Amino acid sequence: MKRTVSTLMMSAALVFGAGQAAFALDKVAKIGVLNDQSGLYADVTGPGSTLAAQMAVEDSGLLAKGWKIDIVVGDHLHKPDVGVNIARQWFDRDKVDVIVDVPTSSVGLAVNNVVKEKNGVYLNSGSGTSDLSNSQCSPNTIHWAYDTYQLANGTGSAMVRSGGDTWFFLTADYAFGSALERDTTNAVTAMGGKNIGSVRHPLNTSDFSSFLLQAQASKAKVIGLANAGGDTINAIKQASEFGIVKGGQKLAGLLMFISDVHALGLNVANGLSFTETFYWDLNDNTRGFSKRFQERSKNKSMPTTVQAGVYSSLIHYFKVLDAMGGNSHDGLKVVEKMKATPTDDIIFGKGTIQPNGRKLHPAYLFEVKKPSESKGPWDYYKLVATIPADQAFTPLEKSSCPLLKM
Repeated sequence: MKRTVSTLMMSAALVFGAGQAAFALDKVAKIGVLNDQSGLYADVTGPGSTLAAQMAVEDSGLLAKGWKIDIVVGDHLHKPDVGVNIARQWFDRDKVDVIVDVPTSSVGLAVNNVVKEKNGVYLNSGSGTSDLSNSQCSPNTIHWAYDTYQLANGTGSAMVRSGGDTWFFLTADYAFGSALERDTTNAVTAMGGKNIGSVRHPLNTSDFSSFLLQAQASKAKVIGLANAGGDTINAIKQASEFGIVKGGQKLAGLLMFISDVHALGLNVANGLSFTETFYWDLNDNTRGFSKRFQERSKNKSMPTTVQAGVYSSLIHYFKVLDAMGGNSHDGLKVVEKMKATPTDDIIFGKGTIQPNGRKLHPAYLFEVKKPSESKGPWDYYKLVATIPADQAFTPLEKSSCPLLKM
């Protein structure tokens, strides 16, 4: 373990700008991109999130104003203890100011506590659990791109409306899976539907046959996949081989990214419905950003919602640093200023940040196109419905965030 952790700690530092003036004015910031660099979620987050952070630094305009901005990168291996060790070392030794991304909710929640303890800034776009802006909210944390409440209410409610009123869940056995099943069950029940059963599977499962057989035997109208990344891809591929959809049951990919659809291919993925807050082909701004991203991406991929969230959150962070004129090392003050400042960027457009740290922007219900409907590479989604920002996430009056009681 010691050897593994030391390997993880070899952060790739990317230094932008120089000059003693930056230090004299305290125009210095260090960003830690903490995620999965080579495993289950590497396509969703990974090197693409590092690229998104680089692009945010370049697009911020701060370098021309004499700022010195560094980026360090760490791989948490989906292990909370590894994530915590990296975060502590970043704050204590490397003087990191802000941690971004952090997929895997168990790691995200653990890092959340470290950032609060060290008075840093935490911009989470990778973890899905809505607890980050509810029961485990922190004055140092902003939950940016998506969460389990938004996923559940977007996809779950829509499928109940279309007749999918009985559900069986295949749930990843960690914090995110539990939160997603919980929030989707609440959404389905509120619409008059019912959760008739579930089965938990280990993270990074290669064989879903026994789990799918249980789901098939349940006779539920909808099989909800409360997992992500490679687990979702494997479950959908094997469900296709089992003929589950042909047998009359529907699959609900409760957390899907464009990288998942790309890996599946339209022949397997077509007809799937799911909710996202970003798609590269939404408008001229998202297309412009995504094409720049694709040109620099090693695998020439379009950005995922998580990677777009890393860019968007850092753009807002840099705007606030500029407005504050430096002194970026008091995380509490920076987050307070970020919450008080309306958001506006090329990814999500105009938005706000709630007092509980939940970033608000619209969400979109998509359906995957048939191969005959796609006009070319990465043309995968049909827009079914737009969910306004004030309806997409947990209403503030329903939030269990302790900060709201202070």
